[in-house]
Parts: sequence; C-alpha cells; structure tokens
Amino acid sequence: MSDVAAAALVEPPLGLLAELTHRCPLRCPYCSNPTALTRAAEELDTATWARVFGEAAALGVLHLHLSGGEPTARRDLPALVRAASEAGLYSNLITAGVLLDAARLEALAAAGLDHVQLSVQDAEPGAADRIGGMAGGHARKLEAARLIRAAGLPLTLNAVVHRQNLDRLPGLIALALELGAGRLEVAHVQYHGWALANRAALLPSRAQLDAAAATVEAARAAHRGRLVIDHVIPDYHARRPKPCMGGWGRRVLVVSPAGKALPCHAAESLPGLQFPSVREASLAAIWHRSDAFNRFRGTAAWMPEPCRSCERREVDFGGCRCQAFALTGDAAATDPACALAPHRALLDRALGEAAAGDARLADRAFGRPPPPRRRGGHGPRRRGSCRRAR
Repeated sequence: MSDVAAAALVEPPLGLLAELTHRCPLRCPYCSNPTALTRAAEELDTATWARVFGEAAALGVLHLHLSGGEPTARRDLPALVRAASEAGLYSNLITAGVLLDAARLEALAAAGLDHVQLSVQDAEPGAADRIGGMAGGHARKLEAARLIRAAGLPLTLNAVVHRQNLDRLPGLIALALELGAGRLEVAHVQYHGWALANRAALLPSRAQLDAAAATVEAARAAHRGRLVIDHVIPDYHARRPKPCMGGWGRRVLVVSPAGKALPCHAAESLPGLQFPSVREASLAAIWHRSDAFNRFRGTAAWMPEPCRSCERREVDFGGCRCQAFALTGDAAATDPACALAPHRALLDRALGEAAAGDARLADRAFGRPPPPRRRGGHGPRRRGSCRRAR
C-alpha cells in the first residue's frame, strides 16, 4: 500500500498533549511520568514547539494540552501559548498552580490561553502538602484558582484520588464549588512509573469505590447545571478495559519534552519500538507512517485472542498496551483489566496485596529511580518494564 493510501485510512488526531518539561516542584508519589526524566537542557526550544503546534493544526488537531512535569516551569510559556493561539489551537494548561502568580497569569491570558486545569492532591491542606511533598503547596493552589477565575478563564479542578484520600471526596467536591470550577475531574491514579512502585499503598478498596460512586451520583444531581463531574472506575476494579487514549494512535498524539512523538505518555516503557522525534520528522509523517504508531493501531494481526474475536475489539482495542506490558511483560497481551484476559489474576492478586499491605509511600525525587518492585502480582519482570530509557 502506498503512503498516500495508508494515510487516507488513518483519521487525524483530535488532541496533542505537549509535555513541555519534566521539571516539577512537587514530589507526588503517583506521578506517571517516566522515572528517567528529561533534563532542561534536552527540552525542545520555543521555535521547535511553535513549529510543532503549526504542524498539529495542519494535521487536524483541535485541542492542545500543555502539560509536564509542571509547564509553568518554562519561562517561555507565554510565547508557547501565543504560538498555539496563532496556529488556531484551543489551549488547555494542565498545572499544579504552585508557580503561578497574578503577573504570570495575566501574561498567559493575554497570549490567548483558553482554559486551565488545576490539580489538587486533597481537600485537607496537611494531607495535600504531604502527598505533594511541598509545604504550603495547597494554599498556593487555592490562590492560583482564585487568580484563574479572576482572569476570566474557565477552570477544571483535577482531583487525583487513591486509597489515602478517596474518603474525602465530598470535601473535594465542595472545594470545586467553592473555587468556582465548572468541571471536576475525579481522576483515579494511573499505575505507571512511581505510581506502579507505590501501588500497594494507593489502590482503593472496592468499598471505597462504591462509596465514591454514590457520592458522585448524588453530587451530580445536586449541582446539575453548575458543576460537571467526570468519574471513571479505575482499571483494577473494572470488568472491561478502556480504550486507552481512544485507542493506540487513533485520537491523541503526545510529544515528550525531548521531542519524541508517542501514542501515549507511557509508550516509551515498551521495548523494541523506535519512536520518531519531531526534530527529524513532521507530525504528519510520524502520524501516518511511523512503524511505532502503526504497531498496535486498529485491530490488525497484532491482536491476540480473546480480543481478536471479541465483539468489543473496535470499542476498547484490547485496552492499554503499556499496562499490559507492565503487568505481563508482553505489550501485545490482552490488558489484564479485562475479565476475559488470561492474566486477569495479576490484577486480583494486586488488589489482595493492597488490602494486606501498609500505607507507606516511597518518596519521589528527580533523577532517582523507584525502589525495586516485588515479583508477586506483577508478572515476569523485564528490563524497562516500569521506566523509560533515555
């Protein structure tokens, strides 16, 4: 098949996740960024990011998510927002908020920023600062939220939840209302990177999830028209997997701080795949012709049973490739989140470990790998199974 014919079969991505930096003042023990982080000197420069934004718009991307790490650690962020605006992209800043002040936010709004997604670690200040590893961080986030709303920007509150804070979900909903957020994302931890190393201390119980689901439904009814609440059951308690990122290479394109183009933010954890760099190829060429993007795209010959003959194969696409590899050692395996997966017992065993384990968290620090994981409940270990090579 010619390149032109192949390109015609692939729909354009709708979103670009631009990981501007891995630098971050917080030390969240569930960070799903790679455990081998990109240094500032290796990051793409302003001009390259601006070119990438223009190529993304030409490719068909509508939404740009400016993320990290902590994207406000980049001094050129207003220039990047301006480049996105000039390219015609809707820009969403995903931030911890602890580095924002009135002057910085005014500059971002003037540059054309469209929306801000602010993360919080807890509704209780002490617990939030403990999880984030930054004294006074929660207070800074509250001030950032007020500045965001004062600037007239729409605000989404991103509440990262897990076993140690899920019982305080009512307080997080109240906080979203108090801060004037239009949307609350109840975001369960994704178990990659440091989160996988801390899984036994972070996985919520079934009882916690049931209580949280009831809390969300009651809040949706009580605050309809004022607050939209997004909530999805985490994979470890699900019966069927989710179509990760809408399916491998189908809806979202990720560019790492160093310029690697990826189908998802954890894709570099998979061995044997060479991900192209935006320094050397255009986004269009990468999206349509990259071997790495085509490796797990659609439901082709890569898909094993029971996925290949499953009626949901065009719905969930076999689940998450990175999770399948982290748990089984095989990126092509059926995601163990599926109840029909041959390796489903790995998730059940992990839930048992979490129920029997303690709540101690391994502290996260830049440049230091997570502690070794025990083999039990994780499947066979292979080099690179929970960290991205650089």
